[in-house]
Amino acid sequence: MLGTLPLLALLAAPPATAATRVDRPPEAPAVAPRDLAVAGVVVGRTPERSSAVLTSGGRTRTVAVGESAFGGRLVAVSTAAVTLDFGGQRLELRLPTAVAAAAPPRPASAGRSTLPPGTPPEDPETPAREMNRAEVQRRLGGEIPRILAETAVAPVTRDGRVVGLQVTRMPEGSLLSDAGLRTGDVLTRINDTDIDGMATLVGLWPRLQSATELRAVVVRNGQPVSLLVSLR
Repeated sequence: MLGTLPLLALLAAPPATAATRVDRPPEAPAVAPRDLAVAGVVVGRTPERSSAVLTSGGRTRTVAVGESAFGGRLVAVSTAAVTLDFGGQRLELRLPTAVAAAAPPRPASAGRSTLPPGTPPEDPETPAREMNRAEVQRRLGGEIPRILAETAVAPVTRDGRVVGLQVTRMPEGSLLSDAGLRTGDVLTRINDTDIDGMATLVGLWPRLQSATELRAVVVRNGQPVSLLVSLR
């Protein structure tokens, strides 16, 4: 009988978990940062293909509908505002009046940009256009692999020296085509720098990062024409 006492005492004792259980307070709902703002939007053909450029704490994030950033989930995008969800609380951020929704490139306002004297005229079929800088950066992040894989150029020489690069292959619907470039064009100059080889073209990239205007001269169908893109 004595041998059963420890067993009886164990059965009568309260569960061990009762003494060790710790009640945790519920997690606080996510709160939107006070400086959260929208810098731009891309309105897609369908809601799920839309995205927004958000800023907070000196950081910038580009998120698509359904993705999260800065503690909130992007649920809707329009040309005037974006809506985020923070733990069941909806927050609408209006776009600054100076920021327009990113849209397909459109002709630049008349008189806003002019070509330097002696520069070839524009091709009427590819007039000057404006592009949103934030949208260009976002698209570059996604399109660079495709551009590198599907674009091909060949040097064009005259009297033994390179005078331009001919675009022999290029992906349609990319930033290159939206900027006005076409397959067959011979790129000879960008922002007053003559393109005498791939090294020159690649070396221009750092300087173009802060440019507000891109001017390219191409030979198209045997005639030089100018391509002009303003970055806003």
